[in-house]
Amino acid sequence: MAPRSFSFLGLIALVIALGGCAFAASPALTLGGARNAAGEALRLSERGSQLVGIGYAVISVQNHSNPEQRRLLAIRSSKLDAYRALAEQVFGQYLDADTTIGEMMIEDDRFRARVEGVIYGARLVSIEPVGDDSYQTTLSLDQHVVQDLRALYLGYFAHTGNPS
Repeated sequence: MAPRSFSFLGLIALVIALGGCAFAASPALTLGGARNAAGEALRLSERGSQLVGIGYAVISVQNHSNPEQRRLLAIRSSKLDAYRALAEQVFGQYLDADTTIGEMMIEDDRFRARVEGVIYGARLVSIEPVGDDSYQTTLSLDQHVVQDLRALYLGYFAHTGNPS
């Protein structure tokens, strides 16, 4: 098989792996909840030039013995996930993939994704329970702030070198 075919297979595996992560992060998300999130994102984007970040967290997996503390940790986690989603839209996502091939078969396929950046000026739109065991947080960011963030990011790396 040609090296180009292995790259294509790696790309397909990455899409499947990252797609699976989205569902694994929010197992209690219902179809109705996903429609509501998509509708909210569309409504926000129609009001102006805004980016929308939606984050999810599961309550039962939070590391605390007190149920109320687990709930608060899930709310905080969903907010951080929403900030990550905004940073991903503003700055992009760094992807690193390695594939090991032996005897013309894939032996090992590894992917790593990283998002790096500073978000300021985000507006908290909502924090809502989704199902019985999850929270969803929605943040919005004005487009003019996005331009400022990108300019600061590029200016920072112009002085320090390329991000890696």
